[in-house]
Amino acid sequence: MLFLLFLTSVEALHNGLSRTPAMGWNNWNSLYCDVSESLLLDTSQILIDSGLRDVGYQYVVLDDCWSDGRDEAGRWRADADKFPHGMKYISDSLHARGLLYGMYSSAGELTCGRYAGSLDHEKEDAQSLADWGVDYFKYDNCYNLGRMGTAKLSFDRYNTMAQALLDTGREIVYSICNWGEDYVHSWGMSIANSWRISGDIYDSFARPDPICSCTDERDPHCIAPGSACSVLFILNRVAAYSDRGRPGAWNDLDMLEVGQGGMTDEEYKAHFSMWAMVKSPLLLGHDLRTMTAKTLSIINNPAIIALNQDPLGSPAIRIARNESVPKDGFGVGETHVWSGTLANGDQVVALLNAADADLPISISLEEIFVRAGPGGRAAQTKQEWLVYDLWANRMSETHAHAILDAADDAAREAVFRSVNWYNATELPYVQGLKAGDTRLLGEKIGSVLAGGKLEALVARHSAKIFRLRPASGEVVKPYILGKDEL
Repeated sequence: MLFLLFLTSVEALHNGLSRTPAMGWNNWNSLYCDVSESLLLDTSQILIDSGLRDVGYQYVVLDDCWSDGRDEAGRWRADADKFPHGMKYISDSLHARGLLYGMYSSAGELTCGRYAGSLDHEKEDAQSLADWGVDYFKYDNCYNLGRMGTAKLSFDRYNTMAQALLDTGREIVYSICNWGEDYVHSWGMSIANSWRISGDIYDSFARPDPICSCTDERDPHCIAPGSACSVLFILNRVAAYSDRGRPGAWNDLDMLEVGQGGMTDEEYKAHFSMWAMVKSPLLLGHDLRTMTAKTLSIINNPAIIALNQDPLGSPAIRIARNESVPKDGFGVGETHVWSGTLANGDQVVALLNAADADLPISISLEEIFVRAGPGGRAAQTKQEWLVYDLWANRMSETHAHAILDAADDAAREAVFRSVNWYNATELPYVQGLKAGDTRLLGEKIGSVLAGGKLEALVARHSAKIFRLRPASGEVVKPYILGKDEL
């Protein structure tokens, strides 16, 4: 049985980059301004040694506090004490290791750390990025001289840099970080590869914080979004327009907090899974030099990463929300169901429990496939679906410890071989998914009959993530209007 998924044929930003969401590491969440050449190079080696590069984490992104102002010609100077060999040396070193280099500035007179910003210096700064061999550029929103408040004002400010980057001739992924202000979800895809949709994340699953000032998360047009926004808050913010993401242009839910220490293991699994399903860029935010085995075994799950890197690029949407559930001490408690279509005709479903108790959650096939036809008219509701648990084959803590503690490359490689871990450097996700590589599909745990329901008991502050596959075994290829079939 073949079903058709019609998507717009309009291209996003015409730089041809980030056809799947960017994956990598950024220093800000854990280290803030404590940046240096040695930090970046040491971290890049950990990405390689831990196997994280080979499950997709390619970008090493240097955030704020790296510059030393401008020279007499108005060009950026890197801080020579922090970066004694300069920025081109860093990019050359990362490229030699099979990694990519990212840098940061702000669309203001100053960056958020009060270093030289790029507003009215877009052309020379874009050229510096190109000259230094930069592959990814995060562009923040601090000290913007009041050039915000309408969609047109913000669009023009960020578009000036977009055009300057294109004019350099270098391929640079462009990541807008304007915190969701000025309707960026309606114009970000025209000029950028990703756009932030909220204030800054912090290391909490659901705790409300007054610094995250948009108290009604259901208003997608709130201004002054603030910071200290929980995982749940950000998910509720993006729910209204998660479907705006597409190949080359993505909703950015902010960097990952996995490994920072403020959430439980189950909360971190849910956080990581939901970011992957919504097709947010996956930028690690913890200090990899102190990474635990448990953290590694969350962020290296290829069955979850494959959702994020799925070539269809169709973000999951929220199809159900229930707030009539037990609340915590802050008055927070709800459950969600999210559903998304995958390139090979599979479907991903998340049962998310943000209530203050373990709860059974169920959802009908009619609702799971509501985008293919409401009222039970979708053809998919009339067939049986096999259910695969995407966390069932999580790497054991013992094996993760062995990788982190290995004495040399040979010892690490022996661990990876013993567990047959997925290597996206050798077999990209698009090829692995096309081949039906079982390491990307999870473990079969049951089925849902035609017209039936998907049901599970979901622990407090956790998520069950399932891949549904047609029991008939027939590969269902979505059709994208105006494009060749995948």
